[in-house]
Amino acid sequence: MIVVRKIRNIKEKEQAFEIRRRVFVVEQEVDPAEEYDEDDEKCTHFIAFVDGEAAGTARWRFKEKGIIKLERFAVEKEYRGKGVGAALVKAVLEDLPLAEKVMMHAQLHAIPFYEKQGFETYGPEFDEAGIRHFAMKLKRN
Repeated sequence: MIVVRKIRNIKEKEQAFEIRRRVFVVEQEVDPAEEYDEDDEKCTHFIAFVDGEAAGTARWRFKEKGIIKLERFAVEKEYRGKGVGAALVKAVLEDLPLAEKVMMHAQLHAIPFYEKQGFETYGPEFDEAGIRHFAMKLKRN
């Protein structure tokens, strides 16, 4: 069973940061200086558990007036393709206050996944931390 919630304590935050370390720093070879930033203190963080095991994480933050940015979606390799990412997106979106725009930077390989979650690309492709990305925004119904 997948359970997603806002991070409630330091232990859960450490678990989330360890997931990010394994996914971004180890697996994708992102420089730790780029992965962990001052925004970590300003963000609302989430953690996903599968049968009690920490499996994924994400965060959101206010970017500028009327814009919310979703960030740092990471799912442990063994839990990918099992609904953890979709559960994280759903929980994060349900938590957001009203915003003019909800956006994110999505790695190229993840674009089809986020399109299924209601996002669309905009603007040109760009490099972030040595990985190709597109900006995406939540489609308005």
